[in-house]
Amino acid sequence: MPPVPQQHGQAGPSVWQKMKMGAVMGGGVGLTIGFIFGSWSIIRGGAGPRGFMATLSQYMLSSAATFSFFLAIGSVIRSDALIPPHLQAAQMQLLSHSPLVSSKAQGLRLMKARWEAEHKCRSSTQA
Repeated sequence: MPPVPQQHGQAGPSVWQKMKMGAVMGGGVGLTIGFIFGSWSIIRGGAGPRGFMATLSQYMLSSAATFSFFLAIGSVIRSDALIPPHLQAAQMQLLSHSPLVSSKAQGLRLMKARWEAEHKCRSSTQA
């Protein structure tokens, strides 16, 4: 499915909104993972003295709390850039295509000039 085109006149979600969205997504993932691992643990080792529902809910809630905490923090850290991610990618692409040396011959000339400058510097300090 192609991404939804963004309109230039509207601002993106705030950091608070991104944090809430990360927490909700983490909660959903955590509940699912907690259900899977809690069910497996109950099937494998029994429900324990507290019963099936209490044990399963403890697995689910602890997993949901952990996932939501870390995904909320991760979504804030990810959105902490000064410029939007698509502009950062364009900037990196432009910077990577501007080579310092355009040809092998130019690189060889630059290297020889640096060697000669270093040789002159060493010979002047030894004398």
